[in-house]
Amino acid sequence: MERMGEHINEQLADELAGRVTHAVRESLREEFTASMRAQRRRAILYAGAGAAALYAGAAVALAIGLVLALGMPDWGAALVVAVVLGIAAYVLRGAARPGRPPAPDAPPMPTAPPTPGA
Repeated sequence: MERMGEHINEQLADELAGRVTHAVRESLREEFTASMRAQRRRAILYAGAGAAALYAGAAVALAIGLVLALGMPDWGAALVVAVVLGIAAYVLRGAARPGRPPAPDAPPMPTAPPTPGA
Protein backbone atom coordinates (compact mmCIF):
# COMPACT_ATOMS: atom_id res chain seq x y z
CA MET A 1 0.00 0.00 0.00
CA GLU A 2 2.88 2.29 0.77
CA ARG A 3 4.25 1.87 -2.78
CA MET A 4 0.91 2.85 -4.21
CA GLY A 5 0.95 6.09 -2.19
CA GLU A 6 4.46 6.89 -3.40
CA HIS A 7 3.40 6.25 -7.00
CA ILE A 8 0.40 8.59 -6.63
CA ASN A 9 2.59 11.25 -5.01
CA GLU A 10 5.06 11.02 -7.90
CA GLN A 11 2.27 11.37 -10.45
CA LEU A 12 0.85 14.39 -8.62
CA ALA A 13 4.30 15.97 -8.34
CA ASP A 14 4.95 15.39 -12.05
CA GLU A 15 1.57 16.83 -13.02
CA LEU A 16 2.07 19.83 -10.75
CA ALA A 17 5.57 20.45 -12.13
CA GLY A 18 4.20 20.24 -15.67
CA ARG A 19 1.46 22.75 -14.92
CA VAL A 20 3.89 25.16 -13.24
CA THR A 21 6.34 24.84 -16.13
CA HIS A 22 3.57 25.48 -18.65
CA ALA A 23 2.29 28.51 -16.71
CA VAL A 24 5.78 30.02 -16.41
CA ARG A 25 6.48 29.39 -20.09
CA GLU A 26 3.24 31.06 -21.16
CA SER A 27 3.83 34.01 -18.85
CA LEU A 28 7.33 34.55 -20.21
CA ARG A 29 6.09 34.26 -23.81
CA GLU A 30 3.40 36.90 -23.20
CA GLU A 31 5.89 39.22 -21.49
CA PHE A 32 8.39 38.84 -24.33
CA THR A 33 5.73 39.49 -26.98
CA ALA A 34 4.55 42.64 -25.18
CA SER A 35 8.15 43.85 -24.86
CA MET A 36 8.80 43.29 -28.57
CA ARG A 37 5.64 45.23 -29.51
CA ALA A 38 6.77 48.16 -27.38
CA GLN A 39 10.24 48.14 -28.95
CA ARG A 40 8.79 47.95 -32.47
CA ARG A 41 6.44 50.87 -31.73
CA ARG A 42 9.31 52.92 -30.31
CA ALA A 43 11.45 52.22 -33.40
CA ILE A 44 8.63 53.29 -35.72
CA LEU A 45 8.16 56.52 -33.78
CA TYR A 46 11.89 57.27 -33.93
CA ALA A 47 11.90 56.64 -37.69
CA GLY A 48 8.95 59.00 -38.14
CA ALA A 49 10.67 61.66 -36.05
CA GLY A 50 13.83 61.28 -38.14
CA ALA A 51 11.92 61.65 -41.40
CA ALA A 52 10.13 64.76 -40.11
CA ALA A 53 13.45 66.24 -38.96
CA LEU A 54 14.98 65.55 -42.37
CA TYR A 55 12.17 67.41 -44.15
CA ALA A 56 12.37 70.26 -41.64
CA GLY A 57 16.10 70.57 -42.27
CA ALA A 58 15.52 70.62 -46.01
CA ALA A 59 12.94 73.38 -45.60
CA VAL A 60 15.37 75.44 -43.52
CA ALA A 61 18.13 74.95 -46.10
CA LEU A 62 15.74 76.04 -48.85
CA ALA A 63 14.73 79.13 -46.89
CA ILE A 64 18.36 80.09 -46.30
CA GLY A 65 19.08 79.61 -50.01
CA LEU A 66 16.13 81.81 -50.98
CA VAL A 67 17.27 84.57 -48.61
CA LEU A 68 20.81 84.42 -49.99
CA ALA A 69 19.42 84.48 -53.54
CA LEU A 70 18.06 87.97 -52.87
CA GLY A 71 21.59 89.36 -52.87
CA MET A 72 23.49 87.03 -55.20
CA PRO A 73 22.89 84.77 -58.20
CA ASP A 74 20.72 81.73 -57.54
CA TRP A 75 23.51 79.29 -58.30
CA GLY A 76 25.80 81.10 -55.85
CA ALA A 77 23.23 80.89 -53.07
CA ALA A 78 22.75 77.18 -53.73
CA LEU A 79 26.52 76.66 -53.68
CA VAL A 80 26.91 78.50 -50.36
CA VAL A 81 24.14 76.42 -48.75
CA ALA A 82 25.66 73.20 -50.13
CA VAL A 83 29.12 74.07 -48.77
CA VAL A 84 27.73 74.94 -45.32
CA LEU A 85 25.76 71.68 -45.20
CA GLY A 86 28.82 69.72 -46.35
CA ILE A 87 30.96 71.24 -43.60
CA ALA A 88 28.26 70.48 -41.03
CA ALA A 89 28.10 66.86 -42.22
CA TYR A 90 31.88 66.51 -42.00
CA VAL A 91 31.98 67.93 -38.47
CA LEU A 92 29.10 65.71 -37.31
CA ARG A 93 30.71 62.63 -38.83
CA GLY A 94 33.93 63.41 -37.01
CA ALA A 95 32.05 63.87 -33.75
CA ALA A 96 30.29 60.52 -34.21
CA ARG A 97 33.50 58.54 -34.70
CA PRO A 98 35.08 57.27 -31.52
CA GLY A 99 38.42 58.90 -30.89
CA ARG A 100 41.64 57.03 -30.49
CA PRO A 101 42.40 56.16 -26.91
CA PRO A 102 45.18 58.30 -25.47
CA ALA A 103 48.62 56.74 -25.51
CA PRO A 104 49.79 55.57 -22.10
CA ASP A 105 52.22 57.88 -20.39
CA ALA A 106 55.72 56.42 -20.63
CA PRO A 107 58.59 57.53 -18.44
CA PRO A 108 61.05 59.79 -20.24
CA MET A 109 64.01 58.12 -21.89
CA PRO A 110 67.41 58.96 -20.40
CA THR A 111 69.66 61.03 -22.61
CA ALA A 112 72.85 59.21 -21.59
CA PRO A 113 73.45 55.63 -20.55
CA PRO A 114 73.70 55.07 -16.81
CA THR A 115 77.22 55.12 -15.41
CA PRO A 116 78.38 52.17 -13.38
CA GLY A 117 78.61 52.81 -9.67
CA ALA A 118 76.28 55.76 -9.70
